[in-house]
Amino acid sequence: MKNRKRGFSLVELLIVLAVIAALIATITPVALNAIKKSKATQVAQNLKTLASSIENKAYVDGGEKAIGTSTSTVNMTNLASFVRDLNESEYKAEYIYSGDGVYTVTITYKGGDVDESLVIGMLQNATTTTDGIEYEFSFSTY
Repeated sequence: MKNRKRGFSLVELLIVLAVIAALIATITPVALNAIKKSKATQVAQNLKTLASSIENKAYVDGGEKAIGTSTSTVNMTNLASFVRDLNESEYKAEYIYSGDGVYTVTITYKGGDVDESLVIGMLQNATTTTDGIEYEFSFSTY
């Protein structure tokens, strides 16, 4: 009987490495796409949550008292507690009071690290501008 060394041959190791490389090459684009979609979903959800919190604040505190009756910027520090993982420097909210309790609010995401087309696909009133992604909505406090 012939004595054979224990272990794997070079050919066997190369085949295993080739299979592992093929799996990695297949999975990498899927994982990267999932990460892009996840970030876009997070931004879209933050925009919707900020919109909801601004609207709720106006309803609860009384529109003119809570927000004001002129065009102005919303203080994002007051709203940060409503949104998970909110980077206040990436979001900006402005409103226009058009009278009779009607407000038009524009929330802008200016992070720039997200696929804008995915966010716009998730939100009907979102658009791309030079400042970033804008989400606009109106509501009435009466």
